[in-house]
Amino acid sequence: MQAWVVERPGPIDGGPLRKVRRPVREPGPGEVLVKVEACGICRTDLHLTEGDLAPKRPGVVPGHQAVGTVVAVGRADRRGTADSSVTGDGPAIGDRSATGDSVATDDSSATGDSSATGDGSGPSGRLAAGDRSVGGERIGVGDRVGIAWLRGTCGVCEFCRGGNENLCPRSTYTGWDADGGFAEYAVVPDDYAYALPADRPAEELAPFLCAGIIGYRSLLRANLPPGGRLGIYGFGSSAHLTAQLAIAQGAELFVVTRGEKNRALARELGAAYVGDQPPVPLDSAIVFAPAGDVVPHALEALKPGGSVAVAGIYLSDVPVLNYERHLFHERDLRSVTSNTRRDGEELFRLVARLPVRAHTTVVSFDKVDQALADVAHGRASGSLVAVLDG
Repeated sequence: MQAWVVERPGPIDGGPLRKVRRPVREPGPGEVLVKVEACGICRTDLHLTEGDLAPKRPGVVPGHQAVGTVVAVGRADRRGTADSSVTGDGPAIGDRSATGDSVATDDSSATGDSSATGDGSGPSGRLAAGDRSVGGERIGVGDRVGIAWLRGTCGVCEFCRGGNENLCPRSTYTGWDADGGFAEYAVVPDDYAYALPADRPAEELAPFLCAGIIGYRSLLRANLPPGGRLGIYGFGSSAHLTAQLAIAQGAELFVVTRGEKNRALARELGAAYVGDQPPVPLDSAIVFAPAGDVVPHALEALKPGGSVAVAGIYLSDVPVLNYERHLFHERDLRSVTSNTRRDGEELFRLVARLPVRAHTTVVSFDKVDQALADVAHGRASGSLVAVLDG
């Protein structure tokens, strides 16, 4: 199969990505093999490629927003399928606590019951959109699935059992710890795959698998009150999906971004203000730009008691804060760390009933490296998605 690998992390213009041919890996127990139709291109892929996030294995295949069809199920899977060969090329936002976390009512976590090997014995083993979990049977050949960032958790630590599997110290990630979706085929533990509808184009679904899920969790972490004023700093793939979720549920949106394409998209989506500094105090803000110097401005824009959530996995250094100007009057600064599977399940239920869609630019699989360069240099608007032929 063809795949893009990080040959040597470095500046994107120096060519750290290389397209290679690799054998198709067979899925193991609790895993499925997916023929990839499309994979969204995320800023996290850029951070991995350029070395902002330290590589965990040489020659890894990035990409963690993959949509495709299951073509094989691992041997000894609990469904009993022996074939592991390639057979062919809700709820309202805020229903949970302000932290976006849930607490189990029995011995099983609502999000982290299963282990990284795909035990799937509890509620966490179920998929949201089109859940096919009947008598322990979850995913089979021919099913449409999505592969997201979170790939595995231990299922037994205090965080997993408390509903906060995103904080699991043994969590693993697609395209970082294991090969991801910038390839013709990808393997995923079936407990961490999302069932997806077969009647929507893959390129429309792909951005929701990271940009959408992380944006949703960021919105929960920002603690936006009903009908509140939300500031968004940076307006890329995740921000434009989050903005639609917030507006659909009554928020007033204020967008701070520099790129003219992004400003135009924010206006098109219904932002009340697009510019350099919100003209009114905000209830909440989300910083999507990976620039630490934005954080003080977002904090200063808050009302007393407001919250700023920093959405990215990577952020440059935050300047020294002034306690009175930036934090006093109970302003909160909060980080966002990955996501739980419950975040994804809730998001897909919301997307099914709210007018939220990804504004995508489709690129050829052969041009993944060029697309990441477009992200690096601010030439992209909305979501970029690589589509594979056939």
